Amino acid sequence: MSEGIGEFRESQPLTLGVELELQLLSRRDYDLTRGATDLMQALEYDERFGEIKLEVTESMIEVSTLPQVTVAGIAADLAGLRDTLVTHCRRNNIGLCGGGTHAFHRWPERRICPGERFDAIYQRYGYLAKQFTVFGQHIHVGVTSADEAIWLTQALGEYVPAFIALSAASPFVDGVDTLFQSARLNAVSAFPLSGQCPPLADWHDFLDHFRLLQDCGIAKSIKDLYWDVRPKPEFGTVEIRVCDTPLSVGRATALAALAQSLCRYLLRERPGFDAEGLRHVARYNKFQACRYGRDAQLSEPGLRRQRPLRERIDELMILLDDDAVALGCSDWLHQLADDSLPGDAEWLRETWERVGNINDVVCAASARWMGKGDES
Repeated sequence: MSEGIGEFRESQPLTLGVELELQLLSRRDYDLTRGATDLMQALEYDERFGEIKLEVTESMIEVSTLPQVTVAGIAADLAGLRDTLVTHCRRNNIGLCGGGTHAFHRWPERRICPGERFDAIYQRYGYLAKQFTVFGQHIHVGVTSADEAIWLTQALGEYVPAFIALSAASPFVDGVDTLFQSARLNAVSAFPLSGQCPPLADWHDFLDHFRLLQDCGIAKSIKDLYWDVRPKPEFGTVEIRVCDTPLSVGRATALAALAQSLCRYLLRERPGFDAEGLRHVARYNKFQACRYGRDAQLSEPGLRRQRPLRERIDELMILLDDDAVALGCSDWLHQLADDSLPGDAEWLRETWERVGNINDVVCAASARWMGKGDES
C-alpha cells in the first residue's frame, strides 16, 4: 500500500456526503473578512449534522454532512449546518454566503489559516494558496470496492461539464463580470495536479500511478490530487469536485441528487466509455462548460462533432428519471432539470443589473443563503 493512500474502506453503495466551502463576510461592506478562527473558537455545536471546520484561508469555512443513505438526509444535514452557522455568524456580526467566488475581494489581503497542512500548502504553492480563496461543493458517493471506485471515477469524467454547468455560481472576479459562468475553476486549474484522472485499469493501477507521483516528488498524499473526480479511500467513496458552492441549500441538495442518481445508473448499466478519446477533449469541454454553462458546445471525439451541452443535459435528466424515482429524489432532480429557472450565475448577473452595485450583489447573495427555506 502506498504511503499517503491507506486501505480503501468499503462503504454502503450510493451513500452520500456533501462538503461545502462558504464565504465569511463583513456585514459592513460585504467584503470577505478574517473571521474563521474566531468563529470556530466560539462555536458551540455537537456535530449532530456533520462537521464545521477551517479551510485554507481565514475568510472561508467548510461544512460537511454526515454520511446519508438518502438525499432527504443530505437536505436535513445541510439545513442544520446552515442554521447553526447562521446563528453563530450573527452573534459575531459575520455574514455567510454561497457562490463559487467572492465577487470583489482582493486575494493579497487573505490570511492563511493556522495549521500545519495549511502552512505546507502556502509554502509549496505561494500566492496560489491565497488565490485559492474560491468556494466549491464536493459530493461523495459510496462504493463497495476499490476497483469499483476507479471505474466510477473514470466513468463520471464524461459528465463533468454537466456538473459544472448546473452548479455554475462564479461570474464575478475582482468586481468584474468575467463572462464565465464558473470562473472558480480557473483558480483550481493553476495547480499542477488538477484536471482529469488518467486512464487507469483498476485500484492496483491507481496505486502504481500514485507511487510514480510520490517517487518523482510530485505528490505526498491523495489530498495533492486536485482531480475533477477522485477516489477517497478513507471514506470508501468517489468524490466529485467540480461544482461551485451554490447560492442555496436547495440547489446543493439537487446536485447531490444528480450525483446519486447518475452513479446508480452507471453502476447498474455499466455503459462503455472512451477514456482515451475523452482525454483529448476533456480540457476543452471543461472550458466550454465554465465559459458558457448550459450553452456550451461539447466535443464528441468518437463521432468527430460538437453537440450542445443543453441537449445532453436534457437527455441525461430523462435517462436518470427511473433511478431518481427508485432513490426517492425525483423532486430535487426535477428542480435541477427545470431550464426555465435561472441558474445561480444568471441570478447573480440579474441582481447586478437590478441593484447596480457589486457590494449589494454580495449582500443579496448572503441574504439568499442565510434566510429560510429552499432558496436560502
